[in-house]
Amino acid sequence: MTPDMRREEGSSAPDATAPAHRTSDGHYRNPWPGGQPKGFGSVVRWSLDRAVRRLRGERGPGAVAPPTVAPSIATPRVEDGALRVTWVGHSTTLLQLGPMNVLVDPVWSERASPVSWAGPRRLVPAAMPLGALPPLDVVLVSHDHYDHLDAPTVRQLAAAHPGARWVAPLGVGARLTAFGVSQVVELDWWQSTRAADAAVTATPAQHFSGRSLGDRDSTLWAGFSIDAGGWRVFYAGDTGLHPEFAVIGERLGPFDLAIMPIGAYEPRWFMRPVHMNAEEAVDATAALGGGASSAPVMLGVHWGTFRLTDEPTDEPPRRASRAWAARGLAPDRCWLLRHGETRTMPRPPERRRDA
Repeated sequence: MTPDMRREEGSSAPDATAPAHRTSDGHYRNPWPGGQPKGFGSVVRWSLDRAVRRLRGERGPGAVAPPTVAPSIATPRVEDGALRVTWVGHSTTLLQLGPMNVLVDPVWSERASPVSWAGPRRLVPAAMPLGALPPLDVVLVSHDHYDHLDAPTVRQLAAAHPGARWVAPLGVGARLTAFGVSQVVELDWWQSTRAADAAVTATPAQHFSGRSLGDRDSTLWAGFSIDAGGWRVFYAGDTGLHPEFAVIGERLGPFDLAIMPIGAYEPRWFMRPVHMNAEEAVDATAALGGGASSAPVMLGVHWGTFRLTDEPTDEPPRRASRAWAARGLAPDRCWLLRHGETRTMPRPPERRRDA
């Protein structure tokens, strides 16, 4: 089968205010002050800092696997119009939005790495076998890093769900088709597409891309707004805190659920431009709603599955919970799930949505 890959043309919001994120040489960048990732020299500094601490006998924080639970997935689809979300691990999340099944950043491999024998290794297996997924309508990939775009997983999903429509930022589609995906739509920030019965819009994110030393920032990174089954969900992707969250909420909300990365944030001098910490994730969620009082439910992801950075692996949910409480927000609207846990948001009978 010949792959069907296309880029949406002319569908971005005409009043988009995000500054230019493309460079003159065809690469991409974070357009906000302080948003540029650290370079190779900083990677060396971080590695040396860790080596010196080990030589001094300083023990780093332990790697604690998150608690696990068996998922409760509706198969083949949700029949009562509810929103059902299952955290598979890291950023991999299954969204069941009424009759639509949407999978986000699928990674099932043992390591987040280009090789099977080295690189960050799982602290806990994926919460379900890949073959236990329900029929997929849409698969979203936020960027091309190995902990979000996993070639073996993509190949298996492409074979098992050939009718799924994949949506990715500019440049990532070519990687997906190379891994066997047959239907891919590429989006620039603020561009939208119809994927099955879902409206998907790519949103700004503050991060970077690349799968080797020679392709840094050659593909775009993004978050997504998903409008399907009467629900609106925001997925931030991998991102540092940036000024567009309020604008995203104004244009694409109100959101019922915000899937926010809360981990992989230490050391801050190195990670701040590209990874929010838990407190910043709460701030971003509040900004999406135009203020804490109207913030959507927050689901914290991007923690506890792979040891990527220096904070204790079980610290992010504790900090997120404290930050949520400090804003006076209802604790039942901060979802810090066990690995594999499913949560359901029933639709109130009187629910009304803007067009």
